[in-house]
Amino acid sequence: MKVVTSEEMSKIDSLTIEKYGIPSLVLMERAALSVSKHLIDLGLNKLIILAGPGNNGGDGIAIGRILKNKNIDTKIYQLFSDDKLSNECKLQINIAEKFKIPIFKRYPTKKELSEADIILDAIFGTGLKRKIEGELEKLVKLINSLKKLVVAVDIPSGISSDTGEILGCAIKANITITFGLPKRGHFLFPGRDYTGKLFIEDIGFPRDLTESEELKVSLINREFVCSLIPARPFYSHKGTYGHVLVIAGSLGKTGAALMTAKACLRTGSGLVTMAIPESLNLVFQSQVLEEMLISLPCNSHTLSKESIPEILKFINEKADVVAFGPGVGINEDTEEILKSILKDSSCPVIIDADGITLLSRNRELLSKAKIKTIITPHPGELSRLIKISVKEIEKQRIEIAQKVAKELKTVVVLKGVPTVIADHNEITFINSTGNPGMATGGAGDVLTGIIASLIGQGLSPLNAAVLGVYLHGMAGDIGSIYKGCHGLIARDIIDNIPNAIKSLTDEIYRKY
Repeated sequence: MKVVTSEEMSKIDSLTIEKYGIPSLVLMERAALSVSKHLIDLGLNKLIILAGPGNNGGDGIAIGRILKNKNIDTKIYQLFSDDKLSNECKLQINIAEKFKIPIFKRYPTKKELSEADIILDAIFGTGLKRKIEGELEKLVKLINSLKKLVVAVDIPSGISSDTGEILGCAIKANITITFGLPKRGHFLFPGRDYTGKLFIEDIGFPRDLTESEELKVSLINREFVCSLIPARPFYSHKGTYGHVLVIAGSLGKTGAALMTAKACLRTGSGLVTMAIPESLNLVFQSQVLEEMLISLPCNSHTLSKESIPEILKFINEKADVVAFGPGVGINEDTEEILKSILKDSSCPVIIDADGITLLSRNRELLSKAKIKTIITPHPGELSRLIKISVKEIEKQRIEIAQKVAKELKTVVVLKGVPTVIADHNEITFINSTGNPGMATGGAGDVLTGIIASLIGQGLSPLNAAVLGVYLHGMAGDIGSIYKGCHGLIARDIIDNIPNAIKSLTDEIYRKY
């Protein structure tokens, strides 16, 4: 499903009216009917509607008319003077008056708000660009303090539909009902916290518009990821499912390499080999069962550049994909190894953790690489790579991921809440799985292994990233059911990768 900005949604709305000939009042009536159904299903007795000056307010007044006509105790409060109303909002007021529905042209009192079962927020919707201030700010804060059930029409008032930012203050909704397509602000924080449970209603926008290739951002959902899961035919062998070379780990960071490798295996890789410093061979040998090892020349802590010929020989003769970076160490030797892989490798490379920090010394290596690449930074790592503050990255997660992917000609997996995936064509996905328990050391190493495994099984880097991020979050969600968010660790995510995949494949097989 596509995810849009306010400008993109406005364009869809205009084209639906002007090109396809569906009047705006028809769309408004459909929106009002869909919200009314949700409200009736909630079993309300007393409803207060807060109507703003634009079409969002018009939706609210139409909802009030529909519910009042069904003998539901509904009070509509027009918060702005008549001279500030849009034409559609004025028309809805005229219709409501013909139905003899009273509209209060003032703010509701605390007592009136307290007596309602539900407060319907139809103040601003997606078009808001300025901060909420003054008397309206006081009203918003009052509503939030009352702890009443709040339903927002389209998006909670005060939330930027493009960035999820709070514009001064914002209504904290329990439920949000939006139309046609979800907006970025529904998923980007803090907007996601203010949205509550999101419902997306089809009110008649043409599919040609809502599925247009011009819309670059999509939400990852189960149906889509089910279509990406690699086939597992009976007539196959371990070589069918890819050979991953994991170049990771150093003194004190052996766990990062082991978790990456084990995540590869749990995701379905046929073969996994770990390229490790020979000084740590006994440490690794005592921890591996299914994984294979190649012990390489090292300095006192990490792989040395003397290992480059053997690494390249293995890559070009045996590997289908390389996972580079988790715990590999940061020095001139590991930098030279990465340079050589990007220059002379014959297979895709996924770069994480220390690998991304090494890239920050010469990020042009990526744009000049002849192979397909993926980078999986958290905001701190991306900040070092592109010299932009973490704060700015968090404010523009989607735009920055797109920009970096385009400039460096790579797939970017910007980890965080939510994780955003973008490729060099600006095709972008927002992940919908995961939980706070996954904010734990090693979770990123697990993600690297999952994505590497999927590339080795034949998926494109972009599709591997999309499926990998979804599976990673889903495995964490399953793990949190049994361990909770406080006790979840990276190994729990690894252990539940098979359960996540099984859940999705069972869904596929149920169709037949």
